[in-house]
Amino acid sequence: MDTSTLNAIIPETCDGKRFDQALAEMFPDYSRSRLQGWIRGGRALLDGAEAQPRVRVVTGQAVEVRPELEQLVDDASEAMALDIVYADEHVLVINKPAGLVVHPGAGNPAGTLLNGLLHLAPELAVLPRAGILHRLDKDTSGLLLVTRSVAAQTQLTRDLEQRLIRREYRALCQDRLTAGGTVDAPVGRHRVHRTRMAVTNAGRPAVTHYRVLHRFDAHTFIAVRLETGRTHQIRVHMAHVHHPLIGDPVYGGRLRLPKGAGETVHSALQAFRRQALHASDLGFVHPVSGEQMQFHAPLPEDMLVLLNTLAENQRLNFDAMQWP
Repeated sequence: MDTSTLNAIIPETCDGKRFDQALAEMFPDYSRSRLQGWIRGGRALLDGAEAQPRVRVVTGQAVEVRPELEQLVDDASEAMALDIVYADEHVLVINKPAGLVVHPGAGNPAGTLLNGLLHLAPELAVLPRAGILHRLDKDTSGLLLVTRSVAAQTQLTRDLEQRLIRREYRALCQDRLTAGGTVDAPVGRHRVHRTRMAVTNAGRPAVTHYRVLHRFDAHTFIAVRLETGRTHQIRVHMAHVHHPLIGDPVYGGRLRLPKGAGETVHSALQAFRRQALHASDLGFVHPVSGEQMQFHAPLPEDMLVLLNTLAENQRLNFDAMQWP
């Protein structure tokens, strides 16, 4: 898929720099790796001739770039009812339900969010991961940011790496937390169980902040904010501080039932078969307009039912409670 030719003159600020470095500064809508590919493919010319990425450029030289946005995603598109919170020509914000897989993979070749996005916006096929900027686990609900253009993906990927995108979650964890806190512990693959993650010195840096919203007899409702976005980060970090999420089938450990709680509470906890985790808030600067964007997704029904059941067990007026 070709787009319009880009023509420019090497500015003084790029004098003496490598060709690929200069192009990255001159055309920030495109990633450096994509620009390097176009240089090697003869689609980026310097004074009308092909040049290697490492060649040094001089002020005043003419640059011609003929972008080619090849199809990067060949998964099938599928009609799917998606909860679209916001949409424009550059970004989408989706409220993902629990149970929906984000990317196709082993055991999930179809029926994923990516398949649904390709049906909604076929142009996403030219973007890595169909524009999906970050991930949510299958059984985590909530807000997910999707980019619809090369410019948006390049800018928001940079923002994500620089921790400029705000992501906040709501979760129910085991036992009573006395106060909020921060978990700063590297997360990587479990040394033995390779499908699991763990806190390990061989992992990548990971920082999770949490604060208490409400304490129950044997559980705590918390808000969680991510600085980094490692696989299973919140689930691993909360288990690491001995407060695993309710319903977590991997890191939750043995189900803990409140002493003296009735059958209704026991049944509700035993029936909650996913991690009690919801991506509730998303904030970012729009990659084109520069506008500050803020979105909130209310708690899904299953988490509301569980919260209200725990509140009723403590004889709280849960009908009057507002779960943030």
